[in-house]
Amino acid sequence: MNKKSFGSRLVAAPYLVWASIFVIVPLVMMAYFAFTDSSGVFTLSNITQIGKYKKAFLVSILYAVAATAITLLISYPMAYFMTKMKVSSQRMVMIIVMLPMWMNFLIRTYSWISILANTGIINTFLKSIGLKPLHLINTPGAVILGMVYDFIPYMILPIYSVMSKIDNSLLEAAADLGSNAFSRLRRVIIPLSMPGVISGITMVFVPSVSTFYISQKLGGNKNWLIGDAIEYLFGAGPEYYNVASAISLILMILILLCLAVMSRFSGDEEGGVIV
Repeated sequence: MNKKSFGSRLVAAPYLVWASIFVIVPLVMMAYFAFTDSSGVFTLSNITQIGKYKKAFLVSILYAVAATAITLLISYPMAYFMTKMKVSSQRMVMIIVMLPMWMNFLIRTYSWISILANTGIINTFLKSIGLKPLHLINTPGAVILGMVYDFIPYMILPIYSVMSKIDNSLLEAAADLGSNAFSRLRRVIIPLSMPGVISGITMVFVPSVSTFYISQKLGGNKNWLIGDAIEYLFGAGPEYYNVASAISLILMILILLCLAVMSRFSGDEEGGVIV
């Protein structure tokens, strides 16, 4: 038993070192800067300044909720129909879903600029057929569209993973008891797929609420999210590190609270959220 325990610790040692250096140490540094001033003296002034950025917090949450809802509406039926395909077709669709994830995040975002710009693909097509061009770039819709496109695989994959493991005998039993297709969906499929739904919501909402690059490139300066505020303050100089760390700390606490709520709803079933 001792040898096995020692072997397990030895195998886990690289992970523990990595977690300590790249997870724990940055969190400790962030907490330190959040509660100190530029001279290292303890203060709560950084926390009190967060009120100046409440609009950015609210806008970030609003955009993240909208992107998550749209992603769920698209992903759930897609994941459902994927489970009804042949195994070979499921693999092909899975590759198509994951293919954008193999490309650089910056390239994927820049591609939408060429599509949505005033001289982009969509407006060029509209002009060619005699229609008035639309202002699509630098709008809230463009930011939300970028979030949906970049994070939709993180919604499809967990829902599909859970749905594909639903026992068909349960659906057959429901049909034998007189349930129609809609009733089976509402009473059997949706309840059993909820762990995947909760996991997908979390995996989309968390990066959406903290993103900054998408809003910068597709929203311009008109759509400032809390991630933009943090990125701007850290880039403005060392004198702003403390306020930026305080905002990051509050954002992390909010995200952890969301994860805790999601984990409570998902329970201990497979596909749920683990905090």
